[in-house]
Amino acid sequence: MKRALIWLPLGLFGVFFAVVAAGLMRPADTAVHSTLVDKPLPVFTLEPMVPGKPGLASSDFRGGKPRLLNVFASWCIPCIAEAPQLMALKARGVPIDAVAIHDKGPAIAAFLRRNGDPYAAIGDDSRSRVQMALGSSGVPETFLIDGRGRIVRQYIGDIRADQVDQIVRDMAAAR
Repeated sequence: MKRALIWLPLGLFGVFFAVVAAGLMRPADTAVHSTLVDKPLPVFTLEPMVPGKPGLASSDFRGGKPRLLNVFASWCIPCIAEAPQLMALKARGVPIDAVAIHDKGPAIAAFLRRNGDPYAAIGDDSRSRVQMALGSSGVPETFLIDGRGRIVRQYIGDIRADQVDQIVRDMAAAR
């Protein structure tokens, strides 16, 4: 009996090691998903962010056609990385609007000159009130809004090239 007790700590360590290793192999999803998917877009009205481009309101998304709503900032490195994909979506006829958070008009204008401008409208959300109302936890994040103003899908993080075709299909399905 005493011999078996000598091996007990080693056995317990083995079980502990196996549990930790399994957790490391399959980490939990740490993304914060919006609880508003399949629900109406929160009511908001945002002033224009840059001259010559309109601001944004939730009522803009009730025109009968689906649109993307991109939450971004000029200081956001992943936003720069996703800019070519947003331009590709625009080239394929996908309408995109934006909410710029914690930013200034001149910085956004410079961002658009450097990286392209896929947006029909950009709203100034300097205090992140709309971002928080959407359930967005960071930038960039993109929401697919159907023509009735309902959030259909959330794309967390920067949109990658391998997602462009799927987003176009999602847009067609949201009609």
